Amino acid sequence: MKHNFPQVDLPVEMLAWRDVTEDILNLYRQSCRLKACIFALCTEGTITASINLMEHKIKKNDLIILMPGTILQLNEQVEKVRLCFVGFSSHCVNGINLLQATMGSFSKIWDNPIVGVSDLIASYFVDYFALLTRISLSHPTATSTAMAQSVLHSILLGINALYANRPQSILAKSRKEEICQKFVQLVIENYMTERRAQFYADKLGISLQHLSTTVKQVTGRNVLEIISHVVITDVKARLKSTDMTIQEIAYSLNFPSASFFGKYFKRHMGMSPLEYRNS
Repeated sequence: MKHNFPQVDLPVEMLAWRDVTEDILNLYRQSCRLKACIFALCTEGTITASINLMEHKIKKNDLIILMPGTILQLNEQVEKVRLCFVGFSSHCVNGINLLQATMGSFSKIWDNPIVGVSDLIASYFVDYFALLTRISLSHPTATSTAMAQSVLHSILLGINALYANRPQSILAKSRKEEICQKFVQLVIENYMTERRAQFYADKLGISLQHLSTTVKQVTGRNVLEIISHVVITDVKARLKSTDMTIQEIAYSLNFPSASFFGKYFKRHMGMSPLEYRNS
């Protein structure tokens, strides 16, 4: 079954809010796919959510990191819940290479998008989000792309520090979830040179059919979708944040030619690399 999730983006480069309640959260009761990058902290109550089709229970002092491409649906609300958050539009995020910005933590973040923090760390995030809320509400359209990207970089550095010393798997996982976790890690390590599904099945020591079925069951996405998502994330950042030519980007990612690269990008983005760079 193909999942056609509504796409959710932000209307401005950076948007923050320090007191998100049920009225706003109800907008996410239906599944959607985020184009934006969102960081939220639960400050009161408990709620369950489906993130990339995996169920999570969110409670006080849980930090939620939602990368672009995340499939999100808020489910049962156990009690009154409040969150504070800051989000960055796809236009802002596309100028940053998230793989590099999060260094070795990208797969941990993707695999475990919710991490509990201490009261002290939570208070830092509350204060920071409150400051960003004042800026966001006072000058909603005045925040430049460069300014928003600078704030995003600073948050990612803090997030990376939180994950750096944590084990790869915080919760007990099923065999299928372990396969998906290892698959995503392998893609992040090899996407610049390998985009064949068979390569990853061989690296995991399982059949291509087993890998395909497992990834689909756990994530709702197929193997090639996940590989292309990582590739396109990198490409978009290079197009927006560097002066590399289209040919240089193509060769840096080991595409056989600029023409082949252009067709690959257009198939996934609906426009040519140059059109995207100029958009």
